[in-house]
Amino acid sequence: MKRDYYLLNNGRLKRKDNTLCFEGEENRKIIPVNDVENLMLYGEIDINTKALNFLAQNKIMAHVFNYYGFYSGTFYPREKLNSGFMIIKQAEHYLDDEKRAYIAREILYSASYNIIKNLKHYVSKHDELEKHIEKIQRLRDKLLIAHDIPEIMGIEGNIRSIYYDAFPTITQDKFEFKERVKRPPDNPMNAMISFGNSLMYTAVLGEIYNTQLNPTISYLHQPGERRFSLSLDIAEIFKPIVVDRIIFKLINENMIREEHFLKDLNYCYLNDDGRKIFLKEFDSRMSSTISHKKLDKDVSYKTLIRLELYRLIKHLTEMDKYEGFKMWW
Repeated sequence: MKRDYYLLNNGRLKRKDNTLCFEGEENRKIIPVNDVENLMLYGEIDINTKALNFLAQNKIMAHVFNYYGFYSGTFYPREKLNSGFMIIKQAEHYLDDEKRAYIAREILYSASYNIIKNLKHYVSKHDELEKHIEKIQRLRDKLLIAHDIPEIMGIEGNIRSIYYDAFPTITQDKFEFKERVKRPPDNPMNAMISFGNSLMYTAVLGEIYNTQLNPTISYLHQPGERRFSLSLDIAEIFKPIVVDRIIFKLINENMIREEHFLKDLNYCYLNDDGRKIFLKEFDSRMSSTISHKKLDKDVSYKTLIRLELYRLIKHLTEMDKYEGFKMWW
C-alpha cells in the first residue's frame, strides 16, 4: 500500500533509473516510487526538473514545509481525473448562496459534533468540561438557522474559542495556553496546533487529488488565489479527530515536553526531535483503522477522508444529500 514519505534531513532528491534517491548529509536512501503517495519535504532539499518530471509522471505530490515546519506549498502534478462537469457543479454550488450555505453549514455542524465528542471523551476526568459542551451545543443549534457565510464563520470562531478554552483543562495546564495565535505561533501549544493543522491540510489535499474535485473551489472558506481552499473546508471535520487527539495524547502521556520546542523572539516551533515525535503519531493515526458501521469493514483514517470527498461529490451531482462525517466511537 502506498504511503507518505517524510524527508526531515538536508540533501538532494533525484531520479535514479526508475526510482527516487535521496542523498542526505549522512546517508543515501532509495525510495521505491511505487510505494510513494506523497512526499513531505522538511529539510533543505535540492531537486531538479528531471526529478520533478518523474514525480509528475507517477502522480506524486511533494509538499514543502519551511524552516519552522509549517506548510509552504505543493508541487501539484497535472490532475489525472480532470472533469469539466465536476468543476461546473462545484461552481454552481458556490455561486448559489443557499447551496453554498448548506455545504458550509454541514461542514461546521459535523466539525463541531466531533469537537463535542472530544470534550465528552475527557469529561469523566474533568467534569468542568460540561459547561464548554453546553455552550458549543447552543452554538451548534444556531447553525441550523444560519443562512449566510459571514454568520456561519462567526459561529465557527465562537465554537473554536470555547473549545480552545478547554485545552488547559484537558492537558492539565502542562503548557501555557491563553488564546489561539497563528502567525506566528507564540507558545508550544500553538506551535503544535499549527504544525498538526498543516499536516491535516496536506493529507486532505492528497486525497482531493485522487478525486474529480477541484481543490480551489470551496464553501466554508472563501476561495482565494494561491491556496487550495477546499482542503481547508474538509480539514475542519478531521482536525478534532486526528490533530487534537494527537496533541492531547502527546502532552498527557509526557511524550512531548518543553525541550522539544525552540523559541525565536515571538516565534515558537517544534525542534527536529519534536517533529519526529509528532509525525510518527500522525502517520500512525492516519494509517490506523476503525470498523466502519455502514461499510461493515475496517477503514483507515485516510480512507475516511476519501469517503468524505465522495459524499461531497454525490451531493454536487445530486445523487445524495451531503452529511458531514461524525465520529461514532
